[in-house]
Amino acid sequence: MYRFWVRIFAIHFAVGVVSGITLEFEFGTNFARFSQAVSNVFAPLMAYEGMTAFFLEAGFLGIMLFGWKKVSPAVHFISTCLVAVGASLSAFWIMAANAWMQTPAGYELIDGRFRVTSFANAIFNPSFPTHLTHMLLASYETAAFAVAGICAWFLLKKQNDLFYQRSLSIALVMAAVIAPLQAVVGDFKGQNVAQYQPAKLAAMEAHWNTNTQGGAAFVAFAFPDMAAEKNHFEITIPNMLSLLTTHSLNGKVSGLKEFPKSDRPNAAVTFWSFRIMVGIGFLFVAVMIWAGVLALQKRLFDTPLFYKSLVAIQPLGFVATIIGWITVELGRQPWTVYGLMRTQDSGSPIAAGNVVWSLAMFVIFFTVLGGSYFYFTLKTLHSGPDLTSPIPHLQLTSGFLLPTDARVFNKEKEADA
Repeated sequence: MYRFWVRIFAIHFAVGVVSGITLEFEFGTNFARFSQAVSNVFAPLMAYEGMTAFFLEAGFLGIMLFGWKKVSPAVHFISTCLVAVGASLSAFWIMAANAWMQTPAGYELIDGRFRVTSFANAIFNPSFPTHLTHMLLASYETAAFAVAGICAWFLLKKQNDLFYQRSLSIALVMAAVIAPLQAVVGDFKGQNVAQYQPAKLAAMEAHWNTNTQGGAAFVAFAFPDMAAEKNHFEITIPNMLSLLTTHSLNGKVSGLKEFPKSDRPNAAVTFWSFRIMVGIGFLFVAVMIWAGVLALQKRLFDTPLFYKSLVAIQPLGFVATIIGWITVELGRQPWTVYGLMRTQDSGSPIAAGNVVWSLAMFVIFFTVLGGSYFYFTLKTLHSGPDLTSPIPHLQLTSGFLLPTDARVFNKEKEADA
């Protein structure tokens, strides 16, 4: 299982490195003024990511991928763990940088440039703990349901049943822990947004008027109208928004009208992107409850409808992650650094034609990269697992790695029978 899934990981790792490096060019091509203003904050964080995460991954990835017969099992296992630590460190520094844009801290603003006064405060800013945790759990959850969907597809095709049943079991155990935990962390994240980015929360919830008497209603369904400053066809739940954000039925929640029109995020987009993300999260929780019921009934591997459902929801983790980032970033508008630097003041002083040209090049590059990614990923999946052992004195028998002499002994027992 390790040798099969690590090939998928290797493809993702390669695409992640190449696309990440390319993405950083946009700091210079499209957001030069922003880069100049925040360079004293961002440059060290990006450097820390390179010196810790990237070097750790680059140093041990080769052993992880190609070291089966060249190092001991213990060294290979440690190398795998260090690559995982490196990936998490990468998330740590990147999320610290983005969280600082949401809730800047540990700085002073001198002549239009941000100077760091405390790296500890800049890194561990108010948004950072929930920002990092929410993103890591989203990654784990996406991976778990992606693996589960792939396994379910091949189980429906009745290919390598034992192999994919065991892979599916691991993915479902991981998802069973993470899916409800993500919902809890999401609640903490919402409270953080309510405290530090009230305009974003108001846009996410299409909440226009600050409640002065009684609790704020939760808008379950609506079509927000930015021009008219109201919702069309709304369905609300009384006091629920106050309960969710303040844990009080009568808690005060600022409405979008409290903020100048020039400082308001687009409620129409953030309202629906937020609900799609949350809806997918609760769908995952419901699927795991179903999986738990089937497991108790010992029907987990005997329910084709469950397999088909896993295949159908397999892409939704990726969708939820992207939609979540749309919520985070559009909800921060019109600011790049929340409350301090506007997006319109952050762009590069270049002609629009140059931006169109560079954007077109990025689109072409990512199209080629994405096509290559799908080609090699699907090719690797369809090639199936290699059921031979990479370790000379072990052989795969009935899904277990056994010493060669034990394998021979089992065959002799079968012959006697």
